[in-house]
Amino acid sequence: MKEIKGKIGNVTSKVISNIWAKLEEVSFDFNFKNGKTERLTHEVYGKGDGVAVLLYNLSTKKVVLSKQFRIPMYVAGINNGFSIEVCGGAIDYHESPEKTVIRETKEEIGYTISELKKVSTVFLSPGLMKEQVHLYLAAYKDEDKTENGGGLEAEKEEIEVLETFFVEALNMIKTGEIIDARTIMLLQYLQINKLLD
Repeated sequence: MKEIKGKIGNVTSKVISNIWAKLEEVSFDFNFKNGKTERLTHEVYGKGDGVAVLLYNLSTKKVVLSKQFRIPMYVAGINNGFSIEVCGGAIDYHESPEKTVIRETKEEIGYTISELKKVSTVFLSPGLMKEQVHLYLAAYKDEDKTENGGGLEAEKEEIEVLETFFVEALNMIKTGEIIDARTIMLLQYLQINKLLD
């Protein structure tokens, strides 16, 4: 890990767990503005970076979302563990974010897309997670639905595909049905930029 001269030094890392993603205990000397140096220890979690994409239909004013079980939400006692969210997934080794979006869109929700608009690259929980998520939009037409979607059985995915009116998706943020940060950001990006007006 990179040290920052005069600010961060003596960085050490120990792997705590490496089941689905790596959990590391990272210790370092941090030089504060007041001149004091403290030894700090933090946990850093994550694997590779990911992608998320919101499909929107200019003629029908609909968007495509998915619903799937998320164990952290279940443990937190939220929505019985079910999350309504945009399509997304992890970037495979040697795969570009754009190729990942196209692959995940076909696997998870059954649409074949080609033109993507990059919105941003974000950290969703920078105090703990090292994963960056590349956010995209993609316009679609009804004829772009080429497969059933639903995820890959080999990856133990069970995904319900939801096509809903954009205004209804925005209302689902208000009602708390949509609480996924990536989904909220992309829906609000559509709203702010008036792409479905």
